Amino acid sequence: MLKLEARPQLSKFWSYGSPILALLITVLIGMALFAALGKDPVKGLLVFFYEPIKNGYALGELMVKATPLLIIALGLAVCFRSNVWNIGAEGQFVIGAICSSFVAVLADKSTGPWIVPAIILAGVLGGMAWAAIAAVLRDKFNANEILVTLMMVYIAILVLGYVVAGPLKDPAGFNFPQSKPFDVITQIPRLMKGSRVSIGLIIALIGVAALWIFLFRTRAGFAQQVGGLAPAASRYAGFSARRAVWIALLTSGAAAGLAGALEVAGPIGQLTPYLPVGYGFAAIIVAFVGRLHPVGMVFSAILMSMFYIGGELAQSRLGLPKSLTGVFQGLLLFTLLACDTLIAYRIRRKAAPRPVSVSSGTASLQASTPLTAQPVARVTEGAL
Repeated sequence: MLKLEARPQLSKFWSYGSPILALLITVLIGMALFAALGKDPVKGLLVFFYEPIKNGYALGELMVKATPLLIIALGLAVCFRSNVWNIGAEGQFVIGAICSSFVAVLADKSTGPWIVPAIILAGVLGGMAWAAIAAVLRDKFNANEILVTLMMVYIAILVLGYVVAGPLKDPAGFNFPQSKPFDVITQIPRLMKGSRVSIGLIIALIGVAALWIFLFRTRAGFAQQVGGLAPAASRYAGFSARRAVWIALLTSGAAAGLAGALEVAGPIGQLTPYLPVGYGFAAIIVAFVGRLHPVGMVFSAILMSMFYIGGELAQSRLGLPKSLTGVFQGLLLFTLLACDTLIAYRIRRKAAPRPVSVSSGTASLQASTPLTAQPVARVTEGAL
């Protein structure tokens, strides 16, 4: 029989090995799932882990998917390290895209390249404003930011539906609920010809370096982390808990809004009701698989984008539902949570209890009988 035994201290090996083990378990479960659906497990794995990297174009598409995931995850890492649980990055992503679209549709033939920084800034400010609502409710009314940010995702999607069917609806769009295609001048500059990879990838990598410096080389970053790990120690040191909440939510909102701006003015090129594809929720998994470390999240963002592309290819080539992407994402998260148990606990074999022999048990019973029966006999004699 096996049992969990608490470790004297947290395992540094499993803190890094747990995501790898979780990925291996996810792959094994995925192979069993492909077999259960009547598909070749090897072909299924090739669709998810080989097709997205088989040539230069595929790598470019992989980077297109990984860029918003990484940018959003960087902002969420600041929140989670500060013990502020922003679950609504998807809504901030959508609002950032909406605000950017309002700027992008203003462009015409006389518009200059200044429109691109304006689009990006609008997205950042939009995401920050949407996250600021949750910050106000948490700061002033002690509202639970998990529920607030999550519910605001659905409000943001409703706002998107109103905008594409109202103020930003394309008059020449045959009554489809979408904005007009943005002018070429508004497009986020691309890194190379023949690829959809934009400067958003460079911005994401700059964000990785900036977050590493902020968290591990600045007093403000240290204050954020202390507030999340030990609130009492943070108050004793004079760090402001209110400031930590505002910094965390505004930073994550700005990152999600930036990702929305880069997405809508980059690969998509217009605002559509199909903008929410779950990047904000998937970025939560990216952050935790990457151990809330900037470098670790680079690799987890690439892995998660493989799941997105693999799900699309599985739908077109293997005839499987697109929801398979969500299945793999959920499997990775649940197996990671299970494997993280090994950080604080080790698995030990529980020794079986030794059976008590009948002879020894009878002998002990006989030996104890005179000791217990003797006083009873004396009391009986006295009564008589």
